[in-house]
Amino acid sequence: MPAPLRILLAITMVVMIGIGFLGNAIVCLIVYQKPAMRSAINLLLATLAFSDIMLSLFCMPFTAVTLVTVNWHFGAHFCRISAMLYWFFVLEGVAILLIISVDRFLIIVQRQDKLNPHRAKIMIAISWSLSFCISFPSVVGWSFVEVPARAPQCVLGYTDFPADRVYAVMLLVAIFFIPFSVMLYSYLCILNTVRRNAVRIHNHAESLCLSQVSKLGLMGLQRPHQMNVDMSFKTRAFTTILILFIGFSFCWLPHTVFSLLSVFSRTFYYSPSFYITSTCILWLSYLKSVFNPVIYCWRIKKFREACMEFMPKTFKILPKVPGRTRRRIRPSTIYVCSEHQSAV
Repeated sequence: MPAPLRILLAITMVVMIGIGFLGNAIVCLIVYQKPAMRSAINLLLATLAFSDIMLSLFCMPFTAVTLVTVNWHFGAHFCRISAMLYWFFVLEGVAILLIISVDRFLIIVQRQDKLNPHRAKIMIAISWSLSFCISFPSVVGWSFVEVPARAPQCVLGYTDFPADRVYAVMLLVAIFFIPFSVMLYSYLCILNTVRRNAVRIHNHAESLCLSQVSKLGLMGLQRPHQMNVDMSFKTRAFTTILILFIGFSFCWLPHTVFSLLSVFSRTFYYSPSFYITSTCILWLSYLKSVFNPVIYCWRIKKFREACMEFMPKTFKILPKVPGRTRRRIRPSTIYVCSEHQSAV
């Protein structure tokens, strides 16, 4: 690649490191310092942010240096370690997104709210352990990882050995294909449920079964239009998770295809365009660590308000406008009426 382009990409990656580290660190700090923010879903989001911090600190700087100098200066052994750390932190982030999607599926489709902060901590510990077990074999030689001569980072390389190919496929299945399939199914079911409930509310708002709703603990509900408010609350929370899923798919589908071609296609791996392709693909995969905290602050009001609190007063140009307080709705709150009436 031309030197100006390499330097530009390296500078861009340094900016990404700064944004990824600071943005995700604020998310972790918010959850740590504010007990009210330590819900199950926020603990999962904080873990996702922490994995992105580790990715920004332990993987991206070495890629930026290699982009500028073209050569890998950190030794063959650290090459394997860096590849393992890369897969480890990526696997953990994907596992958290998978847990969140299954939790949303259980809440909205199955009407079961099973995830509390204690269970979330157990799931987080299990996800870290599984991610380490899946990624660790790359250090001991279960996959062919080459010191970058044609890529700015240690990547899966072409190999004829069946064992190396099996591990590479297993790694990619664990990172992308299984999570993508489960999340896609979950979100399609959720979208179908939300659409069906919206139609029922629209068509049968006047015949809302208030007597059955009151049995579920919503004694203060007096007007049918409040159902729309509650559904909007749930839909917005789900939309935020859906955006994270779309970002995951956009950043990781190209990387998965690239890795499969690298392992199985000798022509592709030794082609002159491999370095440029690998650089763009790796840059796109790192973009996810910057993408997540931006989405949190954009979509989640409490995170946005907490970010404003951490910001120095000299940067607060606009005065804080008090917003209207809405009652908090627990995820387990489900509104069900008879077949001919509304349900959320």
